[in-house]
Parts: sequence; C-alpha cells; structure tokens
Amino acid sequence: MAVKPVVLALSRSGEAVAHRVAKVLGAQVHGREGRVDQADAFFENALDHTRELFAAGVPIVGVCASGILIRGVAPLLADKTTEPPVISVSDDGAVVVPLLGGHRGANRLAAEISEALGAVAAVTTAGDVAMGVALDSPPAGWRLVNPDDAKDAMAGMLSAGGALLAEDASVRAEWLDAVPFAEDGTRLSCTSAALPDLDGDHLQFAPQVLTLGVGCARNCPPEELAALVRSVLDDAGLAPEAIHSVNTITLKGDEPAIIDLAASLGAPMRLFEADVLDAETPRLANPSDVVFAEVGTHGVSEAAALAQGGADAVLTHPKRKTANATCAIATAPAPLVDLKGRSRGRLSIVGIGPGQASWRTPEVSRLVSEAEELVGYGLYIDLLGPLAVGKERSDFPLGGEEDRCRFALEQAAKGKNVALVCSGDAGIYAMGALVFELLDRSVDQMGVSDAAHRVEVVCSPGVSALQGAAARAGAPLGHDFCAISLSDLLTPREDIVKRLKAAAEGDFVIAFYNPVSMRRRTLLAEARDILLEHRPPETPVMLASSLGRPEEHVRYRRLDELEVDEVDMLTVVLVGSSHSRLAQLGTGPRMFTPRGYARKIDGDLA
Repeated sequence: MAVKPVVLALSRSGEAVAHRVAKVLGAQVHGREGRVDQADAFFENALDHTRELFAAGVPIVGVCASGILIRGVAPLLADKTTEPPVISVSDDGAVVVPLLGGHRGANRLAAEISEALGAVAAVTTAGDVAMGVALDSPPAGWRLVNPDDAKDAMAGMLSAGGALLAEDASVRAEWLDAVPFAEDGTRLSCTSAALPDLDGDHLQFAPQVLTLGVGCARNCPPEELAALVRSVLDDAGLAPEAIHSVNTITLKGDEPAIIDLAASLGAPMRLFEADVLDAETPRLANPSDVVFAEVGTHGVSEAAALAQGGADAVLTHPKRKTANATCAIATAPAPLVDLKGRSRGRLSIVGIGPGQASWRTPEVSRLVSEAEELVGYGLYIDLLGPLAVGKERSDFPLGGEEDRCRFALEQAAKGKNVALVCSGDAGIYAMGALVFELLDRSVDQMGVSDAAHRVEVVCSPGVSALQGAAARAGAPLGHDFCAISLSDLLTPREDIVKRLKAAAEGDFVIAFYNPVSMRRRTLLAEARDILLEHRPPETPVMLASSLGRPEEHVRYRRLDELEVDEVDMLTVVLVGSSHSRLAQLGTGPRMFTPRGYARKIDGDLA
C-alpha cells in the first residue's frame, strides 16, 4: 500500500493550516507537544521526529519553516530515487514548497495543497517550471520505458524549447498537453508498442492498458514462465512497461515463478478467487472443463487478465502455453490506475529494539509505516509512538503469543500488509520462531490455513536486549558468548540446567533472558551457583533494566553477590567469563571481555 503523508504542526500559528492540509490529503496531524492543542499524535523534538518519519519512508508535510525540515532530514540524504517527499507550508498557508522528492510525488502534493489553500506552489524543478511536466515521473497509468535517458532528454527539451509528440491514435496523453511543440525538440512517443530506435533524445511513455494473466504448474521453473511471457510480448510487438499487473488465481499466490515474473516486470501481482475468475467464462477463448475440475474455474490466465481489465477490456492475446505455464493478455481502452483483486498479503516480523526510537532500525520503521495493521503485545505497539497512530491495531496480552502469531498470519492471508511487533530482535526469544513453527504445520496438525501458508513473510533484524545491555556495559561480548533463557514454561527445567553447566564449563559470557518471574525465583540462584563452580567469585555481572527507556537502570555486581531479589522480568543479566573485567573510568566502571590482544601488546612491550 502507498504510505500516507504525515502533516507536522509545530506551533499554534500554523495549527489551523495543518488541519486543513491533513483534511485535503486524508492524513494524520502530528503536533509538537506543548505548542499545539489538537493533533492525532504528539512529539517532543521536531528534528528527531522528522528524521524518524523520513527514515521510515513517510512523506512529510511540515507547516513550519523549511530550514527545520532540512536540518531534520539532512543526515539521512543519500538516494533521491528512493527518498520520500518533503514539503514545507508557511504558517499562514500562503506558500507551499516541495523541498525533496519533486519527481516522487512532492510536486503533485504541493499542487494539490496549494489549490486547496489558494496558495502559491514554489516549484523549482526545471521541467515543471518550463514545461509544466516532469518527464521522468509520468502520472498514474503511464510508465516511462527508458528512464535512464530522461535526464539528457529533459535537458535537450529545455534547450530546444519543446518536444515533438507522437501519440498512439488509440490512447490520448492529455497530461502532455502543456508541453510546447518544437520541430527539433525531444521526441516523445506515447504507445504500448515496443519501439526499437530509442536514443538519448527520444522518450517513450507506455500507457498501462495491458493486463497479463498467468497460470502454471506447481514449482514451474521461473525461466519457463518468463520466456513464455517474453515470447508473447515480442510476437505482438508490445512493451513490457505497458503491463499494468500480473494476475492469477489465489491458489498460486506463493508460486515462485509468478512472484519472480511480477518482480522482473515491476508490476503488482494480483490474486482472484476461483468464483470471480469463473464469472469470466463467457468471455474466454479457451474454456476448459479439466481446469474447472482442478481449481474451480474454466480458465486461469485468460480469466485473470479479463477480471483485472474490467468489462471494457478485450482478450487481445488468448492463452498460450508451454509444458508448465500459460499466459494471456487483455487490453483496456484507457490506462488503468486502480487494482482489482487482492495482493498476496505480507507479514513483517519486526523487532523494535528495547523501545528507544533511536535504536529502531530504519528498515523496521519502514515496514511498520507500510503496514495496514499492527499486531502484538500492547506495550510494544505503544512504544512505536506516532508511527502507530492511525493504523488498525490488534493488541494481545502477555501469554497470548500463539494466538497473536496465528491472528497475524490469518490477517495477512486476507491480502493485508501486517506487522507483527516484537521487542528486541524478533528472531531472538520472540515471535519469529513461532510464526515459522505454525507455517511448518498443516491445518490438521494445528497449523494455520492454506491461505496463510501462501503469504509473504519478511523478517527484519532489531537491536536485541543482549546487544543493548552490552553497549551500555562497554564490550562484555568481545569474546565468545551465549544466551540462555531461564523460563521453564516451554523448556524443561532439566534442559536449562544442562545448558547452564555446559556454558559454565565452556567459560562463555552468558546473557540470561527471562531471569525470574513472579513464581519462578530459584533458577537464577541455581545458575549463579553452577557458574561459581567454574569461574572466580569476583567475576563481573551486569544487571540492565528497562533498556532504552527513561527508567533505564544499569548496575554491576560480583558473581558471588548476585541477589535474585534485585532482578525482574525487565532485567537482562550479563555474566562475564573468567576473563571479563571492569575498567575503572572517571565516569564509572565499564565491563569488557578481552579477546587476546593483550598478549600481542605485552609481546610488543617486551
């Protein structure tokens, strides 16, 4: 799904304008705490909040001075082809300035905002100013076939004063009406045909009027389907960029060949239920009772192409097949903008770190911002702050881990983009393993539905509790280490003790997760006693509670003085190896585990 913009209100003087802009864009208002009275979410620091939204790929409209937004995002600027739009609006709503992402939607947003406010859009992009269009960013329903030539072609167009337009008689490109005409200008072609003679001063825009329908046998070789589609396009003389979407039956939502094909074409993959496809039977050129008996529709590729194209689409290229694949193409009378059917569905398993926004990775923030629904323990979703505002959320209590993972998978199975929110790293003592355990089971083995097995699953790394604790300590994980959970809810106690003894004998630095609970108070003491059999009593131990939060508390103890009563479920316990030490600094002790460099240093001294 496209990420909606966020409107920032930094002061009461611009608050009313911010809400007007938000209403126009269907966006949320984020307000500066103490400076704004009404907002959907509040933030403390404007620069930090702007930076966080930008890193997450969220378009930003700030009702504030341009300099504030520039200073906020400046450290993150790297690639103009991927960065989200950033727009400033003056407090009185008189001026709208697209600062970044002019050809990625900022100029269009600025025009939309300025029209609603009766403002001036201060667009400085050369093409927009001189020609009224940005040729490297055509409107929805159109695609530039040769984007690498756009920069030089636009420069030539500006120097020559215009362009020479050649349109396909069947498709009208009204959006180019503003371009001035020049006999020796840049050549612009608007056609779905593949043009062989493109050069640096000739741009081709393909109207997305083609809907591609495909089907294949299970585990069809991706190259076989790709070659089939390419042969159909080549024989018909069609540009791949004119393809609006790749369409198939829901049962094929996880087929690698179709997924790869859609990715290679840069077109969205859309899925249709069998009954929707079967409704297209009267329009099929090759209906099949055999196919109906197998999947519940008389055709897959032809029906999927027609279902996406709509009532006015024509099956211009009937089904062609190979041993394992089929494809067909329907053509619509005008460029298609909307998408029918549904997406494959995606479950992003994200770890948000200990909770501090600056410890959350940009990738996790982006996946959260793209998600339609957030699923997780309520506290973890709350820690996302403004990123969670305006999204559908499903909160689950502690202890509801299985229910939470099942629900997230089944919601994604409906075609939704879902984020399963975990603390720390989602793959370390969190929900990642449980998700894949459920996916590894069939329905009759208490797994999840067949539809849930077909969703896309994305795992994104987060800062784990042991990493956060180690960073606060210094470098206690500088040599071999391990992590052991002391929770015996899912792991037999004898297995935990066996691992404790092995780790103690191996002299690993150990990070203890789930060290105690309300009813479980003895395992940590038992672990301490086991470790004391193998390492000195003065071995340093770090206790880190509520890492990355305002109530963070870090302290050190000797191993023989470790007391269970000062540890709770929010505490990570790091026990050093026999080589770990505390370096005494002016600001206090820092824990580290040498790796062996001391021997080299001592040797150099000798």
